[in-house]
Amino acid sequence: MTPQTLFYIIIGIIVLNFIIDKILDHLNAQHFNDELPAEIADVYDEKEYKRSQQYKKERYRFSLLSSSISMIATLLFFFLEGFAYVDDLARSYTDNSILIALIFFGVIGMAASILSLPFSYYSTFVIEEKYGFNKTTVKTFVLDKIKGLFMAAIIGGLLMAVIVWFYEWAGEAFWLYTWGVVTVFSVFMNMFYARLIVPIFNKQKPLEAGELRSRIEAYANTVGFTLDKIFVIDGSKRSTKANAYFSGFGSEKRVTLYDTLINDLEDEEIVAVLAHEVGHYKKKHIVINLLASILTTGFTLWVLSVFVGNPLLSEALDVSEPSFHIGLIAFGILFTPISELTGLLMNYLSRKFEYQADNYAKTTYNGTPLISALKKLSRNSLSNLTPHPAYVFVHYSHPTLLQRFRNLKK
Repeated sequence: MTPQTLFYIIIGIIVLNFIIDKILDHLNAQHFNDELPAEIADVYDEKEYKRSQQYKKERYRFSLLSSSISMIATLLFFFLEGFAYVDDLARSYTDNSILIALIFFGVIGMAASILSLPFSYYSTFVIEEKYGFNKTTVKTFVLDKIKGLFMAAIIGGLLMAVIVWFYEWAGEAFWLYTWGVVTVFSVFMNMFYARLIVPIFNKQKPLEAGELRSRIEAYANTVGFTLDKIFVIDGSKRSTKANAYFSGFGSEKRVTLYDTLINDLEDEEIVAVLAHEVGHYKKKHIVINLLASILTTGFTLWVLSVFVGNPLLSEALDVSEPSFHIGLIAFGILFTPISELTGLLMNYLSRKFEYQADNYAKTTYNGTPLISALKKLSRNSLSNLTPHPAYVFVHYSHPTLLQRFRNLKK
């Protein structure tokens, strides 16, 4: 195979992936005006349903525009030998392979951030603002971007430096050492994410003593679940949309409730949502997802180790001097079909887990307030209640509201 042939295979994968994604988006958009099924017709009144349809259409048009511009920019970068230019730029500052890789990805990451900034701003301060969701100030928006770049530079930079060092030190066996480091890092982040990362962006405080905390603790006791860390996060700082999640293991496990969730739902509904989250924990979903992620990462790194040293990968991107970071870019795109398949599998597994967690909540608490909570959360976020089945299959990590309603009513 010639470098030019491989180049066009890479371009073909990028374009095909984009086309499939846009076809799914189009199919989904054709269902925006569908009549709501009888079981969930009470989520919206006529005025709110029209508003939700307008919101979905506006988000769809914006997504089509932003993704198309991103695609054009990506193709131009490939055809104008952008990778070779950035590689030469990095090499003009140093001949250290680790520093070259860090500069290379730093420049590309910064360029991508600058390109996406106007779209992120418009999404937040025009579309989300128009429909009453946005609570983010310009100051918070800017600080979030700066913090995000800083975190990516520190954490991503350290991991990349370690991976390149392993590659030079261990050769093709580098994937085993990298897999070990990534596994330790993943477990550590699962354990301490809420304690170390969340405070950089949000304030958290323990849920105050009162009826809600008493109800939560009473439920936890009935199912033999030790839960002494219940936190409230200031989600209203950025959006009116609500959420709740579990994080950590052992002594670090905690439940975090968005303040918007507490404001939107009744106490009984919040406990039902919490029962669903406890179901995830009791059914070992967190551990299974972590193990699946670790195994997928190991497989990906092993395949990477087989191909990344091939100079053809660098030559396909018009880079004369083979290097790990260029090989990584080419491999990442060539691996897209496999990663898409694993993504489908993980989404399928996630939807199964959601049903199991719903069943656990129904069995140990009550399915009725959970249904009520899901309907309120859908209404308050103007959710799409009639998505196309193919779109759900590819993109949804949760079953649709209608599917969850029917499951809970069994």
